[in-house]
Amino acid sequence: MNIVPRRSFGNLASASLIAIAAVPLQASAQEIWEEGMADDQEIIVTGEKEGYVAISSAGLKTNTPLLGTPQTVSVVTREQLDDQALQDIGDILRYTPGASIGQGEGNRDQLTIRGQNTTADFFVDGIRDDVQYFRPLYNIERVEIHKGPNAMIFGRGGGGGIVNRVTKSPIADRQLGEVTASVDSFGAYYLSGDLNLPVGDTAAFRFNGLYEEFDNHRDFYDGRRFAVNPTFGAELDDNNRILLSYEYVDDDRAVDRGNPAELRAAGNGCSFSDPCGPLAGYRDTLFGQPGTNRTTLQAHIVKLRVEHDFSDQLSFSSTTQYGDYDKLYRNVYPVDARSNDIRLTPVANSATLDGYVDTTDRQNFITQGNLLWTGDTGALGHSLLLGYEIGQQQSANARRDILFAASNDDQIVVPLTDPVVVPAFTFPAFSRSTRSDLKFLSLYIQDQISIGDHFEIIGGVRFDRFDLDVNDIQSSLLLSRTDEKFSPRFGAIYKPQENISIYASYAKSFLPRSGDQFLTLSPATANLAPETFENIEFGVKWDLTPALSLTAALFRLDRDDQAILLDNQGNTTLSGSRTEGLELQLVGKLTERWQINAGYSYLDGQQRNASTVGGQDLRLFQVPEHMISLWTKYDFTDQFAGGLGVTHQSSQFATNDNSVRIPAFTRVDAALYYDLSEKVQVQLNIENLFDETYFPSVHNNDNISTGEPLNVRLTVKFGF
Repeated sequence: MNIVPRRSFGNLASASLIAIAAVPLQASAQEIWEEGMADDQEIIVTGEKEGYVAISSAGLKTNTPLLGTPQTVSVVTREQLDDQALQDIGDILRYTPGASIGQGEGNRDQLTIRGQNTTADFFVDGIRDDVQYFRPLYNIERVEIHKGPNAMIFGRGGGGGIVNRVTKSPIADRQLGEVTASVDSFGAYYLSGDLNLPVGDTAAFRFNGLYEEFDNHRDFYDGRRFAVNPTFGAELDDNNRILLSYEYVDDDRAVDRGNPAELRAAGNGCSFSDPCGPLAGYRDTLFGQPGTNRTTLQAHIVKLRVEHDFSDQLSFSSTTQYGDYDKLYRNVYPVDARSNDIRLTPVANSATLDGYVDTTDRQNFITQGNLLWTGDTGALGHSLLLGYEIGQQQSANARRDILFAASNDDQIVVPLTDPVVVPAFTFPAFSRSTRSDLKFLSLYIQDQISIGDHFEIIGGVRFDRFDLDVNDIQSSLLLSRTDEKFSPRFGAIYKPQENISIYASYAKSFLPRSGDQFLTLSPATANLAPETFENIEFGVKWDLTPALSLTAALFRLDRDDQAILLDNQGNTTLSGSRTEGLELQLVGKLTERWQINAGYSYLDGQQRNASTVGGQDLRLFQVPEHMISLWTKYDFTDQFAGGLGVTHQSSQFATNDNSVRIPAFTRVDAALYYDLSEKVQVQLNIENLFDETYFPSVHNNDNISTGEPLNVRLTVKFGF
């Protein structure tokens, strides 16, 4: 164990670098256990990996171990990211109980947590990161998936949960670096680098970079991504610290919205009682136009964090972030030939196509501050948090519909061929042009109260003011909506012994009517109150050893006042949903040589108060009832190791109407590792080992992604 009496520049997932200095998140579980987590300890551990077990998270904005957090939090550490060669958020969610990936229309991260689908509940170092794009993992120390409503800590949205990426931070006491090169059997490859340089005794500079070329099994798929993230951190004196970072992401890739569902006689026949399945026999076929199907993103993100210690008990931290995002999304894609609004009659062995161009220009300015006091009042111990968040998000969004010359319409029926031949088209007219200006103010208070050695109570409430002005240029409408909401959170923990916690919790969140991206405000929705989410949860967390953790949770999540789309003519009704479930996860070291991350979730998601089909309740879409995941790695020697992964999802429905069912699947992965020397490691990952035919994600009834066949990825790492 290498310990120096110097502060870390921290992992920003916690509310304060000060807290991280006391118990650094770069330390291993064994080290934290052995040190007893002393409150006044200031250490930084260098060069040690934490394994698959994380110690803390951003869930309370204080330096609280996961054992003391009354909420289910799944964490994927840097070591597991590397071992599985995970490169995107979607890869991570395959191994996360209670969460599943969405297709995101081939241009963004999209996920469903506990039955709630979202494109915006993403954070980086605890700051909102809600623009629609694919988030890289090259500069990430770990990824946290917080389950259940999270408005108390993270603000609006987050009804089913949120994903928080924790970035790598500078290390002041040593120089280190790593270069990683990887290539797979489809021809995709990437290069990444990580360099840490101390500057004197109390400052450091860290640089992470990525270049990636995309390819997969689908016809005409290609693209590339480039990203850099320089970061500087310094301890100015004993009481003051700063961290400054900049990230640039440039992403240019093909858009692939998958395959349609099967087309039955007369373009009909799919129903709740007799659902269709995905179209068979077209695993690699692009239902679009090469060159036209494209998405690009350029993002500039600047972040400044400052900290000040008033005393050993009182500290303040502030983070300010500015982001500028410029995104283009252009596509031709298959649409639902069974819907009521089809203007062209589908025939046997045909597909119906549609298309549009969508552009988004957004600037986010967010500043967040936290005042933390730790101390005692009589027999009670406190961690009292007072915080604020102020922000402005300005967006310009425009969409132009496609026009096919042959049909003089934005839809056309084409023969079902391979490749699909797309007739001539243009994008002549705007169907949407909006500018939105969002201002928000949040104030929150939270107290973590210790009552003796066995009981803890955590309570807090957040006030949010959400002011949105929308200029609907296309419709010549000026719309506005102001919401003021309180989001409470309460948790009670009983610890029969130091390594076991039994908890109960209640949390509530809200989502404004403008949706994830605050672009859908209309005269009708501008008069409606926000949607609400309420979660009741009971759970157990048990650190079986310092490096092995077991969690189990039962929960019920209710969503109310949700606008449910009933058909493709835009008809909606106010409805709700209830998801009840069980989540289990075992993470850590079974032995000194054997690591594991195993999870299981059972989700019963039902729509409520919506129109039913034949008097039967409809299930929530994109919510598999059973999800099982296992990743395990065994070190046979100090130089040679092997890994094995299994994921299983039961069947799920593509949309609310439950007329298209995505079949269940089981996928097996494997890996081999060999250290050529202390500085060089070779790694071979085999994905979909048994060449399973499966459909991993979906956007709607006719945007169904096909899974990759067997793929081999070779990775070489050079350390220095």
